[in-house]
Amino acid sequence: MPEFSTLTIAPDPNAPRIARLVLNRPDRFNAINDAMPREIRAAVEWAQAEDAIHVIVIEGAGKGFCGGYDLVDYAESDIDHPCQQEKEPWDPLVDYAAMKRNTEDFMSLWRCSKPTIAKIHGAAVAGGSDIALCCDMIVMADDARIGYMPTRVWGCPTTAMWTFKLGPTRAKQMMFTGDVITGQTAAEWGLVNLSVPVAELEQATMKLATRVAGVPKSHLAMHKLVVNQVMLNMGLEQTQMLATIFDGVSRHNPEGLWFRRYAQDAGFKAAIEWRDSGRPIPEGDDARARIREIDERRSAR
Repeated sequence: MPEFSTLTIAPDPNAPRIARLVLNRPDRFNAINDAMPREIRAAVEWAQAEDAIHVIVIEGAGKGFCGGYDLVDYAESDIDHPCQQEKEPWDPLVDYAAMKRNTEDFMSLWRCSKPTIAKIHGAAVAGGSDIALCCDMIVMADDARIGYMPTRVWGCPTTAMWTFKLGPTRAKQMMFTGDVITGQTAAEWGLVNLSVPVAELEQATMKLATRVAGVPKSHLAMHKLVVNQVMLNMGLEQTQMLATIFDGVSRHNPEGLWFRRYAQDAGFKAAIEWRDSGRPIPEGDDARARIREIDERRSAR
């Protein structure tokens, strides 16, 4: 079996046609670091090449599926990162290249000819929801949560899958509020295929995966290509390009820079508490003024 630093993948010992891909950073809620997107793609490519594998199930170790990007590192750090440049003028193309590569890595789950199923317990939020929504099907625990909170400030979902999965009306609700919804609500809205009590999640996921795995690989590949082609004709790739550009803008405009400065000054926990509380988020000249205040206070220390 291939070995990775952020995940594991292997055939299920009781169902060899099913590969189990497990995000494996449980001490950080399986948060996305620099290595994880590449390793997801490499794991999918391994399963793609394994003739016996018909289906890939992706899940998270520990308390949940994935808490998104490891933003404690990215938001609080004073070190420049390709996706958060401050020492030099922001280069949108450098930012775009870095985030587009991550998006393409996540989309390997969508492009793989073999069906992919996300099994979600705990939460799949922010970038973790991108990973889940790139899968062909999703099974959630009733009490699990999914959403993209950074739409309130400092983020735009680069895979742009919310609209293609939910339709414009519900997608706008999720993007405008940054709210999270439970597995039960996600199933009612048609975002996920099944929502079950957490105690039944493994059984329900494997029942679906086993049913799919009984179909010949060639048939699965053809049907997946047909559905994916519809999404491509609707403009999926162009929409992802725009979303990835806007993700960079949202992290470098006055509101995004205020969020990072506040996280650096007060800590990431305080920053996300402000973001998610519903309090008005500083913008424009107000954001610039608050950035100056924080910078002056920090330089005086």
